[in-house]
Order: sequence, then C-alpha cells, then structure tokens
Amino acid sequence: MGDRELVNSREEFAELSVKGEFCKFPAISIEGNCVIILGKWLRIATIKDEEWLPGDVVGNPEHILAGLQKDRRGADIYKFSQKLPSIQPKYTYHLEWTNVAAIPTTSFTDWWENRLPQVTRKNVRRAGRRGVVVKGVDFDDTLIEGIVKLNNSSAFRQRHRFVHYGKSFDAVKKDYSDFMDRSEYLGAYIQGELIGIIRLIHMGEITSILQLLCMQKHSDKRPANALIARAVELCAERGIRYLLYGQYTYGVNTKAPLSEFKRRNGFEKFLLPSYYVPLSIKGRLAIRLKLHMGIKNALPKPVMKIAYGVRRKILDLRKEEPLGGDAE
Repeated sequence: MGDRELVNSREEFAELSVKGEFCKFPAISIEGNCVIILGKWLRIATIKDEEWLPGDVVGNPEHILAGLQKDRRGADIYKFSQKLPSIQPKYTYHLEWTNVAAIPTTSFTDWWENRLPQVTRKNVRRAGRRGVVVKGVDFDDTLIEGIVKLNNSSAFRQRHRFVHYGKSFDAVKKDYSDFMDRSEYLGAYIQGELIGIIRLIHMGEITSILQLLCMQKHSDKRPANALIARAVELCAERGIRYLLYGQYTYGVNTKAPLSEFKRRNGFEKFLLPSYYVPLSIKGRLAIRLKLHMGIKNALPKPVMKIAYGVRRKILDLRKEEPLGGDAE
C-alpha cells in the first residue's frame, strides 16, 4: 500500500503490500489516478489504495473505463466502491454489497453511553487503573523500534501466522511510510514501554484504522480498548463523522474473533455498493458465474460454513492470543 509513484520501465508498475510483502502489479495512470490490475486468469482493475484515499476518488467512472478499454494489458473487470456516508447506489453497473465496520463519531458521549456494552466501558477504565497511558506519538526511529517489538511479541495473531513477525527495522519502516501526510499514531504505554499502537488514516470526514497492534503479555491491561476509546474521542473532537475499521464480517464466518471484538467496541455494520464493470467476454462470464468475488464466495454458503467449522477446530488446537482484551 502507499502513495508511491509508478515505477517507470517498458511497462508501468506500482507496489502493493500483499500479506506483508511488497509486490509489483501492472498499473496505468488515468485521470490522475493510479489504476492497478490484479489477478492472473481474471484481471481486475481498481484504483490503487482506493479505500485509503480521501473523498470520492472515483470521480467519473466513464473516464476510467475509457482509459482501461484503450490499455493493451486488457483488464477483464473494473471494480470501484462508494464510501460512507454514501450508502445509496449512484450507478447502474452490476453491484455487490460490501460491509464495513464503522463507529458514528459525532458524539463521544453517545458512543460511550449508548453503543458500548458495560464490559467494554469497564475495560477502558481498567486500562487506566492498571497504568496504561494513551498519547500521540511522532513517527520516528523510536516508534519504529517499538513497532518491531510489537510485531515480534507473538508469531500468531487472530489464529493466523502473523506476517509481520520477524521483520527488520527497515522493512517495518517501509510498511509504515505511506500516507505520511494523513497518518496519526496513538501509543499505549506502561511505565514508558510501548505496549500497543493504533494507526489512523484521515480521509476528510472519515478516519480509518490501518493498524491496531498490542502485546499479548499486556492484554490483561486492555490497551486495545483504551486506544479505540481515544481514537473515537479524537474523531468526535474534530467533527469527523465515522471511524472505520475494515470489514465487520468476513464471508459466511459471522463469528470471527475480530468481528466480535469490533461489536464489543461499538462498531456497527454498514453496507456499501461495490461495482463490477465487465471489460471483456471473460469478465462478463465471471460476473454471471459469481467468480468476480473469488472462488470462496462462489461456493454455496452451507459448504463454506462446514469448511469454516473444520478450519476453526484445527486452529483451536493452537495456543491462541487474545485480541487485546475486550472480554472478561
């Protein structure tokens, strides 16, 4: 991810972080937007870092479509999405509903009193009683060193091998060097030691959480809850309308630990239109067969639920780390 310029060569490419590693993808500049082409057998074009850019970056989608149709690399589908607070479809293209997790942040008091379960309010207070101090942090070498320690505090997170575990100082610095003009960092400290961090990306009337990372050994002090509480407070103070944190649910797996964590911290599920515009015969066929959203989404829901159940039992055999301590 990042606001990096296209790499000039015989063809244009742009870097994107995939599972913790930077990879180069074919790219084309259209109407001032960096449009990247993802996939092999089905090539999907999308504006690079669309979800992290301020405002309505789509502009006029017809201009993007015209540029893609002239591009010799031949994308099969163009995908773009609307953002909060725009939840009503604006276009007549084929759409799928994408869910996001968001907190309306016009009032901190409303979130605290009406949207949080009692257990989460207790956890935020517990963080303070146990010495957790949340404050703004400058992006410098000291912060990067602290993030390296956070990355290396656990090899597994959310039942998966943590892709940033074992990364070098330089690799971590590159991970965090995008969106510098719109990034803000809040750190959770115990006696001067960084035990958790939240990275916020500001996008006009929306702010989004790009990273939320805490040390397993300090999960009893509830740093994650304290960090989210301070982020909501900051958004409310600045008149920001929503605090986003990725998706609310993931496919048919509605009981994922991360989804439960978001629910307990007052995030709500919002549905937004995502559009898929076919650019080739293959693209039209893929949309008709529902392959444009991935093989997993094309399988029947009962099959996916069985697969998730089997996978969950396998993963439960691992020693699991808490998500930062939002539960008793």
